[in-house]
Amino acid sequence: MSGVRHAPALLVSAPASGQGKTSFTAALARAHARQGRRVRVFKTGPDFLDPMVLARASGAPVYQLDLWMNGEADVRARLYEAAGEAELILIEGVMGLFDGGTSSADLAQRLGLPVLAVIDGSAMAQTFGAVAMGLARYREGLRVHGVAANRIGGAYHAKLLAESLPTGLRWFGALPRDPALALPERHLGLVAAGELADLEQRLDALADALEKHAELALPPPVAFSAADAPVVPRMLQGRRIAIARDDAFCFLYPANLDLLRQAGAELRWFSPLAGEALPECDAAWLPGGYPELHLPRLAARTDLHAALRAHVDAGKPLLAECGGMLSLLDALATREGDAYTMAGLLPGWAVVRERLAGLGMQSVELPEGRLRGHTFHYAHAEVAQPPLVRAANPDGGPANEAVYRRARLTASFVHFYFPSAPEAALRLFLP
Repeated sequence: MSGVRHAPALLVSAPASGQGKTSFTAALARAHARQGRRVRVFKTGPDFLDPMVLARASGAPVYQLDLWMNGEADVRARLYEAAGEAELILIEGVMGLFDGGTSSADLAQRLGLPVLAVIDGSAMAQTFGAVAMGLARYREGLRVHGVAANRIGGAYHAKLLAESLPTGLRWFGALPRDPALALPERHLGLVAAGELADLEQRLDALADALEKHAELALPPPVAFSAADAPVVPRMLQGRRIAIARDDAFCFLYPANLDLLRQAGAELRWFSPLAGEALPECDAAWLPGGYPELHLPRLAARTDLHAALRAHVDAGKPLLAECGGMLSLLDALATREGDAYTMAGLLPGWAVVRERLAGLGMQSVELPEGRLRGHTFHYAHAEVAQPPLVRAANPDGGPANEAVYRRARLTASFVHFYFPSAPEAALRLFLP
């Protein structure tokens, strides 16, 4: 593969989390899509929830971009592919612009992406300009395309913010403070897109507000160089993989699913919450999600518990990530202390607490190979068996998650990014 493709592109970032990056990115995606443009959106970092909303806003799957978790070659290959079809590429940043071991600013500079800085202006006036100038000038070589405000109080407030910007920083526009434009949140971030009955109305309202209060001109084109994606071996040819997918098990990277299909697997979906049985399969996958919000219904699935135990006892592979692992313990308790019986494949129990219990990138050296991923959860687990291995945190943080193994069951709080080591990931689904 060789060559260069050009497409208008913009990385949407902010001084911190909670400033309105997702709202602005969703508004841009929906507004341009309504004008008939082909829009591709990406999310910096390992997040699952923002991409669900952004996929609905743009009408296309949203893939993750992280220089460490993906690797630079994977990031470049995905953007090069998108540039071949998209008339606009939007990338939502993670946390603040300069936060993290590999930050949104790192991604922007490595790939030559212009940055739109979104700042919550609800509690400031002229100080807005100082914050914007700090973001724009903190690191030499970073290109800030414009500055936008979120949660403004009205036209006069927007005027004060715009006039506070120093010469050389463009005013991009603003979104007003309006409950109709808010995207609801809970302990892991945004409420999952599938749970929001009025999401389409909220996205259209965001686009309407953007068209009224902000700029909709395309950003400058960016040159995306070709990068060779690894050849995926057909290691799963003819194998059927059952994957749980509903409101309790919804944290799935599109890139992971693509990899399984490229390896020849047939994906069979089922919903534990809907009472669906484990499909006939050669391997199974319980991804993360929100099992703690659906404990009575999950506890009642004794038929599924028995099927999963029989599956593992037959030597068939089962991958259980975060919420999937919690559903395999003996018991899982709510924040209020109400405990419910789970599948009993792992000895132990867990409780969901108010405080964050695990956060950070993870590198795991498994017998199958070294995989990368991340952890983010509020659950405290006591598992009564020694771990197979413990993950390493590349940023030196305190989260070093255990990985448990029983026959071909692999269970952990880690969410794996399969393309970080394709053959290692595929081996998890082999006997």
